[in-house]
Amino acid sequence: MVSIKILSQLACFCQILYLASTATSVTIVDETVDVAENSEANALLKWKQSLDTTSQDILSTWKVVTPCKWEGIHCNNSNSISTIDLANYGLIGTLHTLNFSAFPNLLILNIYNNSFYGTIPPQIGNMSTLNVLNLSTNYFNGSIPQQVWTLRSLQGLDLFQCELSGEIPNSIANLSNLSYLDLGFNSFSGHIPSEIGKLHKLEYLAITNNQIFGSIPQEIGMLTNLGFMDLSENSLSGTIPETIGNMSNLSQLYISNNSHLHGPIPSSLWNMSKLTVLNLYGNNHSGSIPASIENLANLDELGLDYNQLSGPIPSTIGKLTKLTYLLLSFNNFSGSIPPSIGNLINLEMLGLESNNLSGTIPATIGNLKRLTYLALSVNKLNGSISQILNNNNKWYFVLLAENDFTGHLPPQICSAGSLSSLSAHHNRFTGPVPISLKNCASLSRLRLEGNQLEGDISQDFGVYPNLEYIDLSDNKFYGQISPNWGKCPDLDTLKISNNNISGGIPVELAEATKLGKLHLSSNHLKGNIPKELGNTKSLIELKISHNHLSGDIPKEIGSLQILEQLDLGDNQLSGTIPVEVVELPKLRNLTLSNNKINGNIPLEFRQLQPLEYLDLSGNLLTGTIPRQLGAVIKLNCLNLSRNNLSGSIPSSFDGMSNLVSVNISYNRLEGPLPKNRAFLRSSIESLKNNTGLCGNVTGLMLCPTNRNEKKRKGVVLILILMLGALALVLCGVGVSMYILCRKARKKEAEAKRKEASENALSEEVFSVWSRDGKIMFETIIEATNNFNDKYLIGVGGQANVYRVEFPSGEVYAVKKLHLEADGEKPNFKAFENEIQALTEIRHRNIVKLCGFCSHPRFTFLVYKFMEGGSLDQMLSNEKKAFAFDWEKRVNVVKGVANALSYMHHDCSPPIIHRDISSKNVLLDSQYEEARVTDFGTAKILKPGCSWTTFEGTLGYAAPEFAQTMEVTEKCDVFSFGVLCLEIIMGKHPGDLISSLLSSSSAAITHNLLLVDVIDQRPSHPHESVVGDVILVSNLAFSCLSENPSSRPTMDQVSKTLMMGKSSLPAELPMIRLGQLL
Repeated sequence: MVSIKILSQLACFCQILYLASTATSVTIVDETVDVAENSEANALLKWKQSLDTTSQDILSTWKVVTPCKWEGIHCNNSNSISTIDLANYGLIGTLHTLNFSAFPNLLILNIYNNSFYGTIPPQIGNMSTLNVLNLSTNYFNGSIPQQVWTLRSLQGLDLFQCELSGEIPNSIANLSNLSYLDLGFNSFSGHIPSEIGKLHKLEYLAITNNQIFGSIPQEIGMLTNLGFMDLSENSLSGTIPETIGNMSNLSQLYISNNSHLHGPIPSSLWNMSKLTVLNLYGNNHSGSIPASIENLANLDELGLDYNQLSGPIPSTIGKLTKLTYLLLSFNNFSGSIPPSIGNLINLEMLGLESNNLSGTIPATIGNLKRLTYLALSVNKLNGSISQILNNNNKWYFVLLAENDFTGHLPPQICSAGSLSSLSAHHNRFTGPVPISLKNCASLSRLRLEGNQLEGDISQDFGVYPNLEYIDLSDNKFYGQISPNWGKCPDLDTLKISNNNISGGIPVELAEATKLGKLHLSSNHLKGNIPKELGNTKSLIELKISHNHLSGDIPKEIGSLQILEQLDLGDNQLSGTIPVEVVELPKLRNLTLSNNKINGNIPLEFRQLQPLEYLDLSGNLLTGTIPRQLGAVIKLNCLNLSRNNLSGSIPSSFDGMSNLVSVNISYNRLEGPLPKNRAFLRSSIESLKNNTGLCGNVTGLMLCPTNRNEKKRKGVVLILILMLGALALVLCGVGVSMYILCRKARKKEAEAKRKEASENALSEEVFSVWSRDGKIMFETIIEATNNFNDKYLIGVGGQANVYRVEFPSGEVYAVKKLHLEADGEKPNFKAFENEIQALTEIRHRNIVKLCGFCSHPRFTFLVYKFMEGGSLDQMLSNEKKAFAFDWEKRVNVVKGVANALSYMHHDCSPPIIHRDISSKNVLLDSQYEEARVTDFGTAKILKPGCSWTTFEGTLGYAAPEFAQTMEVTEKCDVFSFGVLCLEIIMGKHPGDLISSLLSSSSAAITHNLLLVDVIDQRPSHPHESVVGDVILVSNLAFSCLSENPSSRPTMDQVSKTLMMGKSSLPAELPMIRLGQLL
């Protein structure tokens, strides 16, 4: 498709150049012409001197002779320069020293594909005779100068692939002779001006890959001479106007990847009989394809994939016999594949994947001898395909996954040796692997998992020089793993889990130096784990659980410095846990369960290592649980059950705020449970059968206190006291009378002190900050120059925030409360709220309060400074948002969830924040760690609490709060849902939420693809984080339920995020919003 587009572009532009050059007659003039008197030559020589030295060398013919003989210069019959053609010369420089006024007869200026930079000089407008201006594929920036739009003789204007910006002005209508306009691959913004419809001679229009927004103007239909139009890769919205059908000469139409374009495809378009290319993919079109599509008899390419089209595929599509590409994937088409598709004998690509198609594949597809690309994955198709696809031996891509196909795979599918990708996973295929696959050297990707295929795996596969990915899991393969897999130099993923494979793991696998994922679990492998695997430095995942492997865990595994997942569970491994494995810097998941591993748990766990999941259960481990393990801050799942561990659980586990699941049953542990929610909320099943564990958990005994011991000792004391009681009676009478006299005076004094204390609190309060409060007050005032605005980093409704650097180099954020309307008293209520909330909670995802002060002049709080700033600032900054990748975004969501879970479920009474929003989430310098801040509106939740005024941020508050004014934890849950979507989308999701709640737009919104909704600024999520992005989106929508009782608790949200399990497949391009609700 791209090749046709480029050829059209070149053909059209070459025609413009030819027409413009017909007025140019090149002649040789007298070489004695004095160049000093030739203003054109002087202008070019002066410009040449401004270019870099390499460019000057390239233009070596530009010397003291007539310029008509110079490289790239052509003259007319009057010996005046008519053409400057320096395309593809590799020149570097600017146009600022070129005297455009020196060329009164210039018709063509072509500097395509060089390295010119800087702005386009406005003096370019002095070339009033110019017919063709081609500045494309350079590095020009800034906007197009207005003077360009005064060049009324222009027939061709090509600014393709520069770095230009600004809007397309209405004055474009001045270029009434223009027949070629290419503004593609720049950064133009704004609307397409309706005046573009006045360019009646225009034959070629390209504005692709810009930032154009708004609707396509109705006036576009006035361009009746247009043969090519490309508006792809913008942010156009609305519907395609019906007037497009007036463009009777249009041959190629590209309006793809404008995700806000919606509505049905205009009916007039189906009558544009000259169309050869129609590409509308990646929009949000709805409706069906009418039978009148048969009118497009000249169509060569039809791309309607990635839309919301529905209904059956019309049988009349079979009349488009010139079609080579038919792409309808990722829509909602239903019904069967029409047999008439078999009439499309020129078809090379057929894409129907990710629809709701059913039935069998029509036998007529076997007629398509030129077909090389067939995509039918993710439908409801059934039946056998072997014979139908076996008629063609030119396959390149065959995608059949996630249907209900049965029978054998086509045996000759790679007989021509051209097959690159075969995806047939999750069907019901049976029988052997196609015989032609064994020597299919072209193969790069093979997915056959989730079928009932069988055969000897050592015999059915060969050596594949281009293979990158192969998954044979969940089949009935047997035999041994061939050493030949090590001879696949590009192999990245090898998965053969859940088969009947026997023998050992060949050491030759280590020769596949690019191997990143090796999954061999649930087979019958035996022998040792080869130490040579330590040489596969690219390995990220090693999963070989549920086998019969024995021997020690090789310490060489510790050489895999980027290994993230290691699962060796359910084998017969022995020996100790290698320290080198525990020290792996990227390891997130370590499973060694149900082996015969002995010795102590290593001490080498580190606080900042990324370990999230640790399962050492079902082994012979002895000794105590190391305190270092309790310092691993990211650990969320821990299983140490069924070992011989003893001693008490270290107190370092108290601060493990991310830990959500723990199992320590069947050991010899004793002593109190840690003060950690994962332990205190565990069931007895996770704690039972230990020697002497105690704690406030049903099924465990309570821990003893010193009270009982004191009672026993008290008996002896009572006897002694009784003996002396008589002697004390007389003294007691006297003392009692004395006390009665003093009591009245004491009450009066206490009342006075209380009154004085309360008055002092509102006048001047300093925190206990391990320093002198007054000195700190003076230091802060001095460091901010009396709270000068140049230190201001944030402005809020109740306070301003300042960055304060102490002489010691320590940096803090100081939040100074605003004065009230009378100019005297600050908002002391918010001040008290924040102090009360932050002094009662301690959590790594909640901003740390370092100090506070209330003074007649200033009232402020002092926090730890967060270098990354607030989340809303991050998302509004294009450069920072680009660097804010998906792993960081997921981590921020997890951090906020952990903080709210702690506040709601681990504080007594619970604390409700009431203002969760992107401005109240702070980030560290790496944008990976989130901390919740601004507790000025927080409330300590007590039964029956309600408020009469709104507190919070509009757009985040739960809908029920406006009705009942009752605050519950579910108010924070709703705000958290909004925040999650904001992080996913890169902007506030107000419009999306409104459309979901609207009966008129909900259906359209449900059909939106998640991949189109997520923030487009960072790179698309990598495979390792796609599941987390889908899970966050799923949880976000559940938090936004209109019914508060239907929302999850933050404890449930936090645990779900830590477990990282989503019920949806981790295939981002296919997930629609409706699946997440």
